[in-house]
Amino acid sequence: MATTYDFPGDLIAAQQELTQVRADLTALYERLPYSVEPMEAWQRPEGYWLATSRAYPDSPGWSEQEQQEVAVLREKERDLTGVILTHAFWNDVAGPERLDARSQLKHALEREDGEGQEAA
Repeated sequence: MATTYDFPGDLIAAQQELTQVRADLTALYERLPYSVEPMEAWQRPEGYWLATSRAYPDSPGWSEQEQQEVAVLREKERDLTGVILTHAFWNDVAGPERLDARSQLKHALEREDGEGQEAA
């Protein structure tokens, strides 16, 4: 039987916020032009290994506001990662078990009933 962990609420909240920040960052990247700086249209040379389109349109680049949005989300992501990685909870988890515990934390909110989080 796999070990389960009783994650503190602040650690779960930090993981939940990190997951949301990463989703927001991904959504932002998907709506932004492909190039941060303005760039003229271009084509990949023939024989390139990617199967996606070889033609890229002009890119207006990212506005100052868009660049700031990305910077804010990246900073939040770094800060939350630091909070999670340095949380005191990890001091009570044996080194070899930390990988499994970290994986369980990432999925702790997916559990509908919250069961299975007792300390082993």
